[in-house]
Amino acid sequence: MRFPSPSLTAVALLGFVAACGDNRMASPAVDLTASLQDAGTLARGREIFRHETYGDEAFWTGTLRMNEVIQANVSPALALAVGLKVDAERLPPGLLAGADLNSTATTVELLRRDAVVGLKAKVTARGQLASVGITCGLCHSTVDNSVAPGVGRRLDGWPNRDLNVGAIVALSPVLDAATKAVFQSWGPGRYDAYFNHDGKNDPVLIPPAYGLRDVALETYTGEGPISYWNGYVAVTQMHGQGSFRDAHLGIDITAQPDLVTPKLPVLRDYQFTLEPPAPPAGSFDGAAAERGRLVFMGAGRCASCHIPPTYTDAPVLHTPAETGMNGALAARGTTGRYRTTPLRGAWQHAPYFHDGSAATLDAVVEHYNGALTLGLTASQKSDLVQFLKSL
Repeated sequence: MRFPSPSLTAVALLGFVAACGDNRMASPAVDLTASLQDAGTLARGREIFRHETYGDEAFWTGTLRMNEVIQANVSPALALAVGLKVDAERLPPGLLAGADLNSTATTVELLRRDAVVGLKAKVTARGQLASVGITCGLCHSTVDNSVAPGVGRRLDGWPNRDLNVGAIVALSPVLDAATKAVFQSWGPGRYDAYFNHDGKNDPVLIPPAYGLRDVALETYTGEGPISYWNGYVAVTQMHGQGSFRDAHLGIDITAQPDLVTPKLPVLRDYQFTLEPPAPPAGSFDGAAAERGRLVFMGAGRCASCHIPPTYTDAPVLHTPAETGMNGALAARGTTGRYRTTPLRGAWQHAPYFHDGSAATLDAVVEHYNGALTLGLTASQKSDLVQFLKSL
């Protein structure tokens, strides 16, 4: 593998020793081989999530010519400005401190070191960017900013709400002015995964990819489980070399060889290990959150759909009218309805609702208080927000 994961194997070994104690070699209850296989599977899944392009270089390089765009125009300063992230663990200490962040050559060097999250490149010995492709991590990872804004350790599964996908794609020299205008209208953290099918322009927020292990449906509109959406995105949005069919959307793509479908199970298994991030210490009032939990379960009627412990009632779906949602996205999908969004980690990914129409959790509560005629008092609403911040 190009991104080895000795830590996963070490965890498996330590778990084996801890489980067996002094009699570890005699214990039939622990299967070391299975533990190592699980660790190897997760390492492969992480490699796919972070680095697999499914052969989409043919599109991003051959069609859009993004390698030329990056080589000529994209400095690290510009890359960070449009929300691209840098994995500090791929860099030697001090490299960025002594680098020219306004030089495109620095960008190419970061790509050569596989340090730009979600981008995979080939760089020649003479420093030419021969090809570039994208991975799942482009939209569904960020960094912890531990080195500088936009530079730090990877956080897989966190939505990159700084990423301006439209502005990046609009740099391609092959797009016409009208298409560029659509992409430039999206803004940070938003993407339209149906635009290239129906020609409508209605971007939604990039969703989290964590906390999905026990959630029956993974998309805003409940199209299917996580491997359905991974396949849809890999083939129709990343433009990887894979097969995907959905009769409702009129999509029937067959590729030989299929570089996508065989990788979906192990990718799914890795994504199911991505837990929602715990709220930062001191970020909510514990006593108010406990009162808010009672509102959540009672007067707020939240738990009728956001059922603990997953905080969703999927696979049940709801019409837009049931919750006062904008129905545009539902009408473009295959279900005409919305899935109840899981709430764990909600503190991390403002704004809210699929269209970002609620800037804060306070706005979320106000929306439902009105749409469902709940009649909550100011203190109940305040306590409910503290509970949501605690999840």
